Amino acid sequence: MTHDAILDDLFFNRTSMDEARVQGILASTLKGMDDGELFLEFCQSESLAFDDGRLKNASFTTSGGFGLRAVSGDATAYAHASEFTEAAIKRAATSVKAIKGGHSGNMSVNKIGFNAPALYTDSNPLHEIPFEKKVKLLEDIDHYLRAKNPYVRQVSASLTGEWQAVEILHADGHKTGDIRPLVRLNISVVAEKDGRMESGSMGSGGRRSYHHYIDSKYWHAQADEALRQALVNLESRPAPAGEMPVVLAPGWPGILLHEAVGHGLEGDFNRKGTSAFAGLLGERVAAKGVTVIDDGTLADRRGSLTVDDEGLETERTVLIEDGILKGYIQDKMNARLMGVAATGNGRRESYAHSPMPRMTNTYMLGGDRDPQEIISSVKKGIYAVSFSGGQVDITSGKFVFSASEAYMIEDGKIAYPVKGATLIGNGPDAMTKVVAIGNDMELDKGIGTCGKGGQSVPVGVGQPTLLMEGLTVGGTEIN
Repeated sequence: MTHDAILDDLFFNRTSMDEARVQGILASTLKGMDDGELFLEFCQSESLAFDDGRLKNASFTTSGGFGLRAVSGDATAYAHASEFTEAAIKRAATSVKAIKGGHSGNMSVNKIGFNAPALYTDSNPLHEIPFEKKVKLLEDIDHYLRAKNPYVRQVSASLTGEWQAVEILHADGHKTGDIRPLVRLNISVVAEKDGRMESGSMGSGGRRSYHHYIDSKYWHAQADEALRQALVNLESRPAPAGEMPVVLAPGWPGILLHEAVGHGLEGDFNRKGTSAFAGLLGERVAAKGVTVIDDGTLADRRGSLTVDDEGLETERTVLIEDGILKGYIQDKMNARLMGVAATGNGRRESYAHSPMPRMTNTYMLGGDRDPQEIISSVKKGIYAVSFSGGQVDITSGKFVFSASEAYMIEDGKIAYPVKGATLIGNGPDAMTKVVAIGNDMELDKGIGTCGKGGQSVPVGVGQPTLLMEGLTVGGTEIN
């Protein structure tokens, strides 16, 4: 079946709904509104978790429903239900019509994504490989790591998959749809040596089939990386504290850029003036050479979307160019209220949630410096390879991030691993402290999940090796 045929079969052929009648309800409901849509979703997901040498959990879930949104000015009415019936849509329509209140709107939908090129396969990864083979993969990972090193005490591995089909109906009769696979393999290891226990982890994923991850060459490398991190942490020393240069490794450390800068560039925060970047378009907000992109058009990437959850094509949006703020991440409502074009960043967790401006794959472009040369230029500092978590205040831009793998740099060389290092700073200020940008830009391995407003969506991050001067490092070293 074709892409469109799959969607029509799911939402109309298999239900009691007549598409023409549903379209009529939608047009009547949104007449005089500024925006809105009917969002239909069908989703299948599974999760397998292997721990302590056995399968601990296995689940399979099927869900679906619709969300009806009406927008009048800056007010939104939203109603949803976990059923596909015209009666339920009519009840939802009665609820959201109340927002109109005499308003005479001018609905304008541009860049509809019905001609958007597909960025990933339509096939359902959950049905491609037998359940027994998925369990065998997790067993093999456990056996491989326990046999590889005598210090291994615990192995945990999980495999998750999702197949989401969505169709977005607009008041003018247009409809757009997307079929989105999403898989992820996580491996974590606990190692013990001389009474000390430390952990390491490695995850990967994307919008593709399970076949990529079943390949032993692939998961061997991932398992080896999780073990390497655990063994490195066994040798770590307490991290020093104070203000010092920090070198960020390429790839996953881009999560700091995502949190400390990316959220502050989302349209809703800037329209309301609550972001540290509000009102700074055209001004310098980062050091020269810093160019930040949000790109939802990368094939097979975790954060990519053929069309966003408002039915618009995703884009490659330049947010900061050579240190100058060029634009914001926009959904339709905030773009309309700010008088700019939407960027295809309207995203929602599910049919039960209203869309908002969210990141897709957010990364910094590479520069011209050799990564080893950057490390060699540091007399004393921290080399942060991976982060385990962090938080940011959007209004002030202040952030705190915990490094899960970090090293001390002494006299231009990586000296020894450190534990307990946290990076403390202010997003806009930190971007002005970038003094060297490596030529090794990498995207993360496909594990990012972003939370905002109670909703979680998959995202991607990335960056090259970066040298930032004068960051505050919180440590555990006792002098």
